[in-house]
Amino acid sequence: MMMKYFRILVLSFVAAILTSCGTTSTVPITGRKQNLLVSDEQVLSLSNQQYQEYMKSAKASTNATNTAMVKRVGQNLASAVVSFLNQNGLAADAQNYAWEFNLVQDKQVNAFCMPGGKIVVYEGLLPVTQDEASLAIVLGHEIAHAVAKHSAERLSNEYKKQYGAQLLGVATSAAGLGEGTSQLIALGTSLGSSLWTSGFSRKQESEADHMGLIFAAMAGYDPQVATTFWQRMAAQGSGSSSLFSDHPSDATRIKDIQGWMPEALKYYKGGTKKAAAKSTKTFHIGTKK
Repeated sequence: MMMKYFRILVLSFVAAILTSCGTTSTVPITGRKQNLLVSDEQVLSLSNQQYQEYMKSAKASTNATNTAMVKRVGQNLASAVVSFLNQNGLAADAQNYAWEFNLVQDKQVNAFCMPGGKIVVYEGLLPVTQDEASLAIVLGHEIAHAVAKHSAERLSNEYKKQYGAQLLGVATSAAGLGEGTSQLIALGTSLGSSLWTSGFSRKQESEADHMGLIFAAMAGYDPQVATTFWQRMAAQGSGSSSLFSDHPSDATRIKDIQGWMPEALKYYKGGTKKAAAKSTKTFHIGTKK
């Protein structure tokens, strides 16, 4: 019986250590608090390494028109996001981004953004987005995952689950996480690309919907296209894309988006006419060089 109580005491102690370690961060726009056990530098180092490995095997699209569109929409969003971060006391976070936009040959209906602003769009997504504004909705969603530090949050949570019982040894280190830091990075490596492209929680996915809608509006793209875009995505089936990963039901998602629309439209009204005009352009099917 004493051993049982001792284990409970130990687990409570470990939980306290996990909570006290790391930093408390506030997600922009939503204001949600999150506890992170991994630094921006660690996440960026890990993601850059895995991004380089991914790009070595990926095949770049040979469609020049669509490639230019992805880069154009992505850069419009990046400029809006960096401006927002700089204006809201997050200039240090803004400096972490070295934006890259890639369209790759893959029939999957998908896109992802790694920490640091490495954005990849699969060609299979474009027949569903159909226009630049809808593409901006997707890219806004993916960029939101990076801005909200969802990968760092997921990595921290995985660490808590898998290494929490081993943290007593770490607690004796005056340096803080000590050996735990290497365990953290090893965990990130074992998770591989899934750390950046899937497996986010329902809360995180919903948060990315919210933030992405506003980022698209900030960049001058009509956020109202989000409803019809996600309806088209729903018609694809939940198994066709990791964009559906752990997400609320289609009806709940669309209801949430409609609830955030008044907020998004406030930003859209201040968008540039040039960017808004671009939002009506459609993608091109076929290969152009």
